[in-house]
Amino acid sequence: MEKELVFITVIGKDRKGIVATISGFLYKERINIEDINQRIMSDGYFVMTMLVDIKDAAIPMDTISQELEKIGETLGMKIQLQHENIFKMMHRV
Repeated sequence: MEKELVFITVIGKDRKGIVATISGFLYKERINIEDINQRIMSDGYFVMTMLVDIKDAAIPMDTISQELEKIGETLGMKIQLQHENIFKMMHRV
């Protein structure tokens, strides 16, 4: 089965519930988390990257992006979505 991979980047001041809120949304929309990396950087900044498979998602990519932006606003974070193909083209040598 072919996957449709998308990168999610989350940046902002650390607070409780970030991972739970985002992963709960992804679960509800049938989006599988393939990889996740998070850390707290200096001055309490939270940085998370996720690689997710949206092949079986209940909603289209544009809607996923809009919903994640709304979640980011409620959390006081910046959440961005980028398709793997765009990422590969940008970082090609």
